[in-house]
Amino acid sequence: MLWHESALAWARAPAAVLNFNCMLILLPVCRNLLSFIRGSTACFKRSMRKQLDKNLTFHKLVAYMIALMTAVHTIAHLFNLEWFNNSRQGKYDVLSTELSEIGDKPNESFLNPIRSTNTTPTHVAFITIAGLTGVIITLALILMITSSMEVIRRSYYEVFWYTHHLFIIFFAGLVFHGAGRIVRSQTEESMEHHNYVYCANRSLDWGTIPECPIPQFAGGQPATWKWVLGPMIIYIFERLLRFYRSQQNVILRKTVIHPSDVLEMQLVRKGFTMEVGQYIFLNCPSISRLEWHPFTLTSAPEEDFFSVHIRSMGDWTRELIDKVNAAEKGELMPRITVDGPFGTASEDVFDYEVSFLIGCGIGVTPFASILKSIWYKFKQNNAKLRTKKIYFYWLCRETHAFEWFADLLHSLEDEMEQKQMPDFLNYKLFLTGWDHSHAAHVMVHFDKETDIVTGLKHKTQYGRPNWDKEFTDIRNAHPTSDVGVFLCGPQTLAKTLEKCCVQYSDVDPRKVKFYFNKENF
Repeated sequence: MLWHESALAWARAPAAVLNFNCMLILLPVCRNLLSFIRGSTACFKRSMRKQLDKNLTFHKLVAYMIALMTAVHTIAHLFNLEWFNNSRQGKYDVLSTELSEIGDKPNESFLNPIRSTNTTPTHVAFITIAGLTGVIITLALILMITSSMEVIRRSYYEVFWYTHHLFIIFFAGLVFHGAGRIVRSQTEESMEHHNYVYCANRSLDWGTIPECPIPQFAGGQPATWKWVLGPMIIYIFERLLRFYRSQQNVILRKTVIHPSDVLEMQLVRKGFTMEVGQYIFLNCPSISRLEWHPFTLTSAPEEDFFSVHIRSMGDWTRELIDKVNAAEKGELMPRITVDGPFGTASEDVFDYEVSFLIGCGIGVTPFASILKSIWYKFKQNNAKLRTKKIYFYWLCRETHAFEWFADLLHSLEDEMEQKQMPDFLNYKLFLTGWDHSHAAHVMVHFDKETDIVTGLKHKTQYGRPNWDKEFTDIRNAHPTSDVGVFLCGPQTLAKTLEKCCVQYSDVDPRKVKFYFNKENF
């Protein structure tokens, strides 16, 4: 069988890799499973827990491997079909022709899946179980991967959301793909009676001499279902739990429209408990029963409600804000359902002596929860608070974005002064977009005690931070501390901060070390 062995190996090896990766692909998106593992590993080292925060990165890497192996597997089988067809038409040696003709007579089992000399590989690919399911799987995979591109996901989230549910068709086709048993081999019983070493060069004598009876063949047992059954069951339970949560009654206690088109929603659900920095998924059935969007919680665990701040960034958020605005004018308030909460890297913020929080635009939301919680802990004189210093940097393009958050910072400033800990919280607000008129206005009021933009005692800074200087200052101020760096912002900034964490960490374990953490949804 040298006429197709090389391509068969190129098809079978990627198939084994695909089985393994398809087993893994669903696990990183089982949010409840990850939250359970995070909670059960709280006693482990932070480096182990941090790996859970890279679940989406792992999911993408597995998807890329599936795409690569699918391409290799498909191309190899296209060569196989071409060679099978040529062999069936007798274009190769005598042995391959004889093997291809086995199965034409009664009581014979075939080896070559192409059973006609008047067909084409393309026709076979669309009429066999393996071929048809392979085409369906590949099309579903192409649609899922292309719609997952950053530009599509950011601008047309609904397209990404709906096409990603083609994974149901993908896994259904995957389970049935091997049922066609297109890859066949000689049975063990046949090999006991058929001396293939002796008979290889005597194919014309097969069935006429005792040493060379007609060989019998059978397809391999489907194995993919054994790999994916466990993760599929886990994922089904995950979706059932999400469905159960979606049926729980959620009370929309208060809505506020902030500047920069930011909607604040205060919600209440029986039995809801949270930690700082966690996030939930929201669904509005009147907009779409299938779409669920992630939002970071901006409330503190000490409050009797949970809240989110939603910026208008797409069709779904725009329509939600429009419905809330219409409800304030007398129309019916839209029903909201909630799934979560789920854990993130920000949960570990109080595990560090020093925490360095960086938010960009609406990315400040997880730190709103953290700062509120700190405010409550100080009011309650919580002795368990391990954190001794917090640095908070917020980067915004427009002045209106600061307004909804300024009240919280005002409260924290007052509370720190009352507790005689004015240095506990060091915050800097950076305005990255301004014009000449705004700059002139700032220069006129430069000598005021409070900032003209926010009314806070700390003045707004213009431009972007010099990260080398900021990290150097923190390292000098805390030469023996573990510093947790938490970012909710773009990937480009994440790369810069991660490099700084490595660059400014001391090799001596007794000295300062920076640990980078990023929010991922």
